[in-house]
Amino acid sequence: MTAHDDVPNATIRPYDADTDRDGLWELKRGFELGIGSETGGEEKGAVYEEKLTEDYRERWLAWVGRCVDEDSESVLVAVDDDSAGGDAHADDDTRAGDVVGYAFVLPESLAFVWDAAVLNEIFLAPHARGTGVADALMNAALDCARAQDLPLDRMVLDVDRENDRARAFYDRYGFEHWGEMVAREL
Repeated sequence: MTAHDDVPNATIRPYDADTDRDGLWELKRGFELGIGSETGGEEKGAVYEEKLTEDYRERWLAWVGRCVDEDSESVLVAVDDDSAGGDAHADDDTRAGDVVGYAFVLPESLAFVWDAAVLNEIFLAPHARGTGVADALMNAALDCARAQDLPLDRMVLDVDRENDRARAFYDRYGFEHWGEMVAREL
């Protein structure tokens, strides 16, 4: 396990299914619901919410497990260190040891999809934003990508053009426009 920079009130470490499964899922739900509601209005929000079934949860967590089996650092979590003795924070229900953020870099075997490392997702609980946790997760994700044997030395990600906060974050890290993804219904 690679040591990652810790930030005040959080530790960045590889995902552990035994302790982090439920916390990771709650953040994944927040990620998906945020994509739907914050970048596309009610219709897009309903589509994203509708997919979050128990079957989707189990399939997604199984996929996470397969990715972690292949590369133990492909899914990194930020764990709250702030609450001594497990007390909840005053402004939310987070307790020490809770997962407050994650970064998911696809394993090296999938690098040929884009000829690059792929930052599949990075997400923080709203109360953890602006604390430096996102920077620590991004740095850990970049370390994970640098350790991969890639066709081209770059990391790619998909960001919604309406997600100004995420775009500004990625701009700070030197991500530049590279192509455009299009989609259609099946």
